[in-house]
Amino acid sequence: MTSSPAAAPDIDHAAELWSAYSSAHPAAVRVCPEYTVEHFGDSARLADELLREVTHGAKRATAELASAFAAGGDPLPRIGSHWIACDSSGAPRVILRSVEFRLGTFGSVDESFAWDEGEGDRTLTTWKQDHSRYWTRTCAARGSVWSEDDEIVFERFRVVWPPELAD
Repeated sequence: MTSSPAAAPDIDHAAELWSAYSSAHPAAVRVCPEYTVEHFGDSARLADELLREVTHGAKRATAELASAFAAGGDPLPRIGSHWIACDSSGAPRVILRSVEFRLGTFGSVDESFAWDEGEGDRTLTTWKQDHSRYWTRTCAARGSVWSEDDEIVFERFRVVWPPELAD
């Protein structure tokens, strides 16, 4: 089953969102001025579903394979960095600020992280099932094979903009 991809992020509108945030929170931007513009997941459906969990749910964590950053030519994010999350149409919706990172393997994820990721029933069992399927699929799309021994970037974040959605 193939899903349609999310549209490319609207970089111009993301810059406008960033400008508004920067004006309201200059100290946070001075400390960490870089940001990325992206969407969650690997499909339009996932982009919208996971973004909704951020804007109207409990999602305050995410996980990605370290190799996915390398494959995209992207450095690993750092504490204090920002990212603008877009919906499936590419429209920027929220600015997130990374507050915690750790590298680990699939076996190192715990109940607390699964809960903070805010997806499904928020259990570790469901987290492992869903992420195993996701990484198997995304690695295959890149021409590689996912392994439980692969390094994973575990990230916790806060919603910092717009004000009506901020934590």
